[in-house]
Order: sequence, then C-alpha cells, then structure tokens
Amino acid sequence: MSTSVFHQLSPPWVPPRYGKAPYFWLLSFAIFGMKYLYVAPSIREILLLAASLTFFLPVYFYSFWNNGWRTYACILVVCFMGIIWAPFNFGSSTFCIFAATMCSRIPDTRKAYQFLWFIGCIIVAASVGMRLEKFFWLPAIIFSIPSGLGAIISERLTLSNENLLRKQEEVEHLAALAERERIARDLHDLLGHTLSVITLKAELAGKLFDKNPDASKKEISDIEHTARQALAEVRAAVIGYRATGLLHELQSAKNALSAAAVELETELETDIEKMSLPAAIENVMALAVREAVTNIIRHAQASICKISLATHNGQVELCIADDGVAKNGSDGKQAMHKGSGLTGMSERVQALGGTLDIRIEQGLTLHLSLPLKEST
Repeated sequence: MSTSVFHQLSPPWVPPRYGKAPYFWLLSFAIFGMKYLYVAPSIREILLLAASLTFFLPVYFYSFWNNGWRTYACILVVCFMGIIWAPFNFGSSTFCIFAATMCSRIPDTRKAYQFLWFIGCIIVAASVGMRLEKFFWLPAIIFSIPSGLGAIISERLTLSNENLLRKQEEVEHLAALAERERIARDLHDLLGHTLSVITLKAELAGKLFDKNPDASKKEISDIEHTARQALAEVRAAVIGYRATGLLHELQSAKNALSAAAVELETELETDIEKMSLPAAIENVMALAVREAVTNIIRHAQASICKISLATHNGQVELCIADDGVAKNGSDGKQAMHKGSGLTGMSERVQALGGTLDIRIEQGLTLHLSLPLKEST
C-alpha cells in the first residue's frame, strides 16, 4: 500500500488488524529512561531525547503503511538511531529491537529473514567497532533477533488468516448464489406447473360454463384447490422443506394430464414407498415429473404420456415419454433450450452424479439415471 505521509500522521496510525498492540509496544521505551533513575540528565540530553522520540514516532507509524524501499529505509533509520544513542544511553537498544520487529513488514518472507540477519550483523559490527558496552549490545542482540523472528512469523500467520477469511467469504458468496439459483429453479418448477394447470382448468371452466354448469363449478373448485396447494408448496419451498414426494407428483401428474385430455400410463417396477429412495433423489425425480408434465401440457399436444421407474445395477432410472409434437429442433441439445425448466432439471441431476438423456422420437423422451447410495 502506498499512501501519503500526511495520511499516516492522521488516525488510525496503524492498520486495524494490529489492534492496540503497536501502541503498547511503545511502553518498552521505559528502558530508555532507566539510566535517569541514578544519573540526572542535562537539559541538552533531555532536548535530544525528546527530538529523537518525536522523530521516531512518525517513522514507526509510517512503517506500518508502506512497502518497497521505504520499509528498508524505516528499519535502517530506527536501527542507526539506537546505535547513535548507544554510547550515551544503553537503553537505546530498544530502537534496535523495534528495527528488528519492523522487518516483519517486508512482504517477501525470505527477504524479511535476510534483512533481519543483516540488522543483527549491523548491531554486532557497531558494537565491536565502537566498543559499546555490553549493557547495549547484549539486549540489542539477544532480544532483537527473537523479537524479529516472532514478528515475521506472526505477520505471516495474520496474512494467512486474512487470505483464508477472504476465500471463505468468496465461498460463502458462491454458495449464496448457488442457493439463489436453486430456489429460482424450484420456484419455477412449482409455479410453472401449477399455473399451467390453473390456466388449463380456467379455460375448460369457461367453455363448460354455459353447456354444463355443474362441471364448470367442479373445475372452478379444482382451481381453488390447486391454487391453495401451490401456496402451501411455495411456503414449504421457501423454508427449505419439500413436503411432496414422487408418489404425490405422480398423482398430481395424473390429475393434470387428465384435465388436458392426456392419458397417463405408468410402469413401476415396485411400490415407490418400498423402494426407500434417498430424499435427494426422490426430490429430483419428483421435480422432473412435474417439469415434464408441465411441458407436455403446454407444448406437446400429446394424447399419451408414459412414465416408467425401475432400478438396475445400483441406478434408479426414470423415463418420461409422450407422443406429442416435439418442437424446437430434432435433438436433445436443442430441446434443452426450450426454457429454464429442462436446464434446471439437468443441473439437479448432474449435481447428484446422474445423467439426463433427452431424445426426440415420436415425441419427447426424458431418461434420468441416478446412482443409489450403498447405504440405501
């Protein structure tokens, strides 16, 4: 991050992820004042001390916000401040410790470790060359290196946690998008089918109104019942619970097709309730029946619809065929573009590791194959 010096001089002085710790670290300068517990400072020394701390604080806070050569410059400046003060105050080793910990702000981990050792070498060389007292170089070396190593490790751990949080937020965002798409598909399947039935029955009731009032009243009653049922199903879908199963959808399909003058032929290998299908598989098949029947009523102009269900080699297979007019081309891929219903059906099937085959023969044939889990 590259920001102006003026920005660094206005709060916040450190990035929020550090919290209040950088401010508490400044309390370590109490070591700098230990000398004056037994030696009274001169006015000149007090002024120099105040000037040094006044210069140090902006450099210290600025080091949290910059990178590149500025980071190295801040580290070297603070380190040399400690060395310059060393002959006059052994507590200046605190500057060297700060310089070591500032190495953690170097983005490249390898360079951070290398520069930390370089700072250690500068301290050793200065201590030997200037013949500094052990009260300076011992704490300067003993505490600088471990403090720097700990700061680098802590910084990398913090960055890793931030990256992990960002990735987690991305995953949650993608999951939310997928959930919205799933809800959109489910609501399309629910309302598309039901509104098609209501429209069909309303048209039939209108035609029978004058010819057969009793039959018209029955159709209107069915419309009311269907609308109430749709409302309940939408509420159930919103709270993530699907009350209807495959058996219920087959019965609903029979009623809807009957109203559209389409004969339904079913071929079930065994009783659906005895098959004990997993909830996810039964839900996908129920929605497939709903969508297929909706398409037949809307587009196919069919007279017969055949639905078969069987299990074979660990697979449960559902086949839905009609003898109507297959619009929109002559193959399954083109049929997929008829609307979002077949696309949503394919996505749900693939999500469970199954396959959806769409063929156009004497009408449209949908063949779903889903794997049964071993536990079922």
